[in-house]
Amino acid sequence: MEKRHSVPNRSADSLNKSQLCSDDYIRNYYETTRNALLVTGARQIGKTYSIRQFGKSFKSFVEINFIEMPEAVELFKGAKSSGDMLLRLSALTSVPLIKGETLVFSTRYRSVPRSLRRSNSLWTKARTVISSAVRCWGGGGELKDLRSEPVGYIGVKDMYPLDFEEFISCVGISDAVIGSLREAWKRREAVNEFVHGKIMELFRLYLIVGGMPAAVSRYIESNNLQEVMAVQQDIIRLYKRDIARYDPGNKLYIEEIFNLIPPELNAKNKRFILKRLNEHAKFDRVESSFLWLTNAGTALPVYNVEEPKVPLLLARSRNLFKLFQNDVGLLASQYAEGIQLRIINGDKDINFDSVYENAVAQELAAHGIATYYYNNKKRGELDFVIALGGKVLPIEVKSGKDYETHRALSNIMDCKEYDLQQAVVFNNDNLRVAGKIVYAPVYMAMFLEKENTAPAYYKVYLSGL
Repeated sequence: MEKRHSVPNRSADSLNKSQLCSDDYIRNYYETTRNALLVTGARQIGKTYSIRQFGKSFKSFVEINFIEMPEAVELFKGAKSSGDMLLRLSALTSVPLIKGETLVFSTRYRSVPRSLRRSNSLWTKARTVISSAVRCWGGGGELKDLRSEPVGYIGVKDMYPLDFEEFISCVGISDAVIGSLREAWKRREAVNEFVHGKIMELFRLYLIVGGMPAAVSRYIESNNLQEVMAVQQDIIRLYKRDIARYDPGNKLYIEEIFNLIPPELNAKNKRFILKRLNEHAKFDRVESSFLWLTNAGTALPVYNVEEPKVPLLLARSRNLFKLFQNDVGLLASQYAEGIQLRIINGDKDINFDSVYENAVAQELAAHGIATYYYNNKKRGELDFVIALGGKVLPIEVKSGKDYETHRALSNIMDCKEYDLQQAVVFNNDNLRVAGKIVYAPVYMAMFLEKENTAPAYYKVYLSGL
């Protein structure tokens, strides 16, 4: 499985204080293409650090922040050709622009002059390697706008907080242990009980620390959860400041939605209820606010499907959805004080389904898996439904001891119309199989991977026509 971040070897020093090391994806991308790369994702997940680390492999590295350098915006506005743009770029920096050996890194991309953004010739003729990264905080349409220009000359990489596999690698679990867990998942075999207990302990820790690089770094350096929570609260405050700064017209709705994510997930019906936002709220009026949070990488929507059939996208209801936090640690930090201690202790008297589900939703998103949920008045509700290998896989997530009680899942699996072959119930216990249902430790969600079903090579021979 391709790592979204390359994780350090058990050393707090290698975390560079608040950021983790670069994703191999960026390096691999530039080995196969000359196109520019747009790196997107929420604030504080390591985009800038990743690209700066990658920049060390080039003879020349130029960084332009179009917010902090407003003169750069004006400088590029009058450019008439790719050569002219390169000349103007050279005026901004004393770093030599070496053909094929220069990485240009632009931050705050929404402020780049449109002439520069739309100059297809620059991307192909400049003879420099160009990378663009955005913090993805801006108007709701920002990301959509950026992804569309210049079409065919720019790739897109979405970055997420560290997933669970990356997290346990950071805190000291070896590749050999992770490999044994992966084999147990593939073979549908129980894990060694001692190992299972330790990984479950780490999973509960992950629910509190989460995958934000600064929080992970602080935990590794101090093992102090109070300090971790202080970092998380700083990030939450940063998010709210960005909301006010970049979208003042809609900031009240956006911030209200953001604040409602934890209580809505903790409700019996985890679906986001618009009436809690405003008694007279209509989805069409507030849709842009939801999109803003999604495009910013701050929220993860999981839409309802009317039937568990492929393609799931065709059965999606755009105005019925659950809204998860981008990072489970940030979610836990927003709940009442003391929940962290209860999670660590595995308190059986409290329902942790919301944080468990958020961790699974976050894991699936990081793996590029489109995630939905199913709800039917007659059959009940499934936490998640995904498509793997062209087949629908229903998923239930249980934090308590009664994980074998799942009326909705049983109803769906018994339905001949859907003919579902397998389902997974993630829970706290070791792996076992009962008929079509795999009862698996919740940490094994890290092994759900998107499958590439397209043929690698295909040719139609036209001889004889």
